[in-house]
Amino acid sequence: MVMADRPEVQTATPAVAALTMVGLGQNLLTGLARIPFVQPWRGPGNIIDNLGQSVTRQTIRSFMGYSLGLPIEEFRSMEQVIDGLCRVVMPPFVKQLDGVTITKEEIGGVPGLWCRPKPGTHDRVYGTILYLHGGGYIGTSPMMYAAFASAIAKQTGCHIFIADYRMAPEFPFPAGVLDAASVYEALLEQGVEAENLIVAGDSGGGGLAASLVSHLHASGVDMPAALLLFSPETDLELDQPSVSDNARFDILPWNVPTSPYLQGIAPGDPLVSTVNAALSPDWFPPTFVTSGGKEMFRDGIRELVENLRAAQIEVHAIEARGMFHVFPILMPWLDASRQVFAELDEFVDDHVRSRAHLGLFGDEK
Repeated sequence: MVMADRPEVQTATPAVAALTMVGLGQNLLTGLARIPFVQPWRGPGNIIDNLGQSVTRQTIRSFMGYSLGLPIEEFRSMEQVIDGLCRVVMPPFVKQLDGVTITKEEIGGVPGLWCRPKPGTHDRVYGTILYLHGGGYIGTSPMMYAAFASAIAKQTGCHIFIADYRMAPEFPFPAGVLDAASVYEALLEQGVEAENLIVAGDSGGGGLAASLVSHLHASGVDMPAALLLFSPETDLELDQPSVSDNARFDILPWNVPTSPYLQGIAPGDPLVSTVNAALSPDWFPPTFVTSGGKEMFRDGIRELVENLRAAQIEVHAIEARGMFHVFPILMPWLDASRQVFAELDEFVDDHVRSRAHLGLFGDEK
């Protein structure tokens, strides 16, 4: 399911939706035409990598700039078309590339997708990951994240459920958190042990993943084994220097929208900005955090990492020099992205698979 498929969500007429897609194509072409004039060969890597970053950066900027200027019903229709294309392309692509099978399922009343590695890829699957996709709390869909989730599944051997949680502005905070909590608790009820369950997310989904941990703590629910955050949006006040200093280097729009999600909630509220939460190792799990040195959220992520360390919570942080927002998702072939996947595998092994080897799960006792 994509947001446009929900009965409460309005979409544009077919004619308007078609014009919207034409406008998107024109905007992308105009954006790409700018690339030769911005010295695309310059950057932190070799010429090929730098050119790839320039093309990726301009493409995503053009897409976001166009999308955020649309009426919400046109935005949802455009999202529906892109999701439909991904439904055709992604399942055979990830099966061929990563040996991962994609299936639909509803868990705790929330639809989503399972990404499961091919049997025999790993000796045994020890981990389950609840993945909350990014999109600034307002957009994208699970199928659009199938390639990244499948890459993680292949690397770690974990089964991954990408939750199709409700998004703003139709469903502002706390709808997404409540949906994520429903999935998490349903997984526990189905027999997945908390010590074997990881919560993950990127960008807005990373912020949602951190908010979920706070929500679970307040509800007295067992904490997950670990938390995986990729360029998380965990400081919605957006008042750090990197928000303006890195705007010209990042893929994000310079005016990152948060009001559709908050709708009256103070952006600094710890429930939505985990950077302001009173963290404790008694309830906050070991955390893996990756970010780019040139992304707008960099300073907020640095503060979160510092707060985790100050609270004596185990944290494994990677800040890749010269990289932009969610670079492992957009450019997984880069050396910096390969490093993230390698260290992620070690982190998951330390917090899930190694525990199973030590006989700490119920069926191993």
